[in-house]
Amino acid sequence: MNTKDRIIEAADELFYSGSIRETSVDRIAERAGVTKKTLYYHFRSKDDLVAAYLEARDRPTRERYLAWAGTSGPMADRVVRMFTALSEHARREDWRGCGFLRAAVELADSQGHPALEVARRHKAGFEAWLAEELEQDGYGSAHELARLLMILLDGAIARMLVNRDPAYAMEAGQAARSLLLSRNDSMSAMYTD
Repeated sequence: MNTKDRIIEAADELFYSGSIRETSVDRIAERAGVTKKTLYYHFRSKDDLVAAYLEARDRPTRERYLAWAGTSGPMADRVVRMFTALSEHARREDWRGCGFLRAAVELADSQGHPALEVARRHKAGFEAWLAEELEQDGYGSAHELARLLMILLDGAIARMLVNRDPAYAMEAGQAARSLLLSRNDSMSAMYTD
């Protein structure tokens, strides 16, 4: 692993397990086994490092959710699998929620922060993935449904963080399934009338 990747990995561990603002550059450098000067050689600022940390989480996070949802069966079943796996994942002692949501909340008063743009892109990309999958499954209002699924997903994560209760993901999954089945029923009714 190269030096830059070691720094990002150290930042990931510290930012995710704690707080972005409370985690010092000194602590990240120490965890990565580099000097502060070396850290700043690779990242102009802590803000750039926070953005790089989130950027590094983007693809693995999407791949994890894709694996949870799977590629077989109707979307109503796939979203239930995704929420069920999220519920199981949230039972882990080291689960701290969505790193993108946590960063966006923590940095909400720092408009223009590069990490906010990374978080926005991640969430937009995730929503676009859902819309594409819904479209392929025959839903006419795929973009609207994808937005509603994102609200259920992010809402479940927020409620699990507040209440430390993974049941919120299971309940959100059932709500998502009901939503998709009701839209599927109304599509079927339109085609049979």
